[in-house]
Amino acid sequence: MELNLEAKKILLKKIPHGLFICTVRDGDEINGFTASWVTQGSFTPPLVVMAVRADGSSHGMIKRTNKFCLNVLRSDQKELAAIFFKPQKGLGGRFESTAYKYGELGLPILEDVIGGVECQVINSIEHGDHTVFVAEVLSALLHKDGESLNLSSTGWSYGG
Repeated sequence: MELNLEAKKILLKKIPHGLFICTVRDGDEINGFTASWVTQGSFTPPLVVMAVRADGSSHGMIKRTNKFCLNVLRSDQKELAAIFFKPQKGLGGRFESTAYKYGELGLPILEDVIGGVECQVINSIEHGDHTVFVAEVLSALLHKDGESLNLSSTGWSYGG
């Protein structure tokens, strides 16, 4: 059987995605990136599932610490998502564009977003160009509820 690559690309891009800023910390180093391959995986315990590009610096930080924070963006925060989406060489520079505080697990939680959940990785699957992390939500901070940012509203494409 041969995979129809054009059909695959079109159909996979139809999967709806939210946009989040995933923040990580390893000692004194912090980093963050825009994540879109994220979903809830369980009610009890509360689990999230996130795919992370295997060649990114945050990937290594998650592997070493087994922790990450998902910051939920407001629907008007496309520019902030863009800042964290662009590749960068140095760790931490993206945080100059937004205020943050450390949460209960010591991870950066952005202040001007809907809120954030700090997560402990319980399992991962390394296959292909992304690693799929399954993590338990251990801490949740809600700043102010509102409509969240989704990939389709930005005109960007990440998938297929």
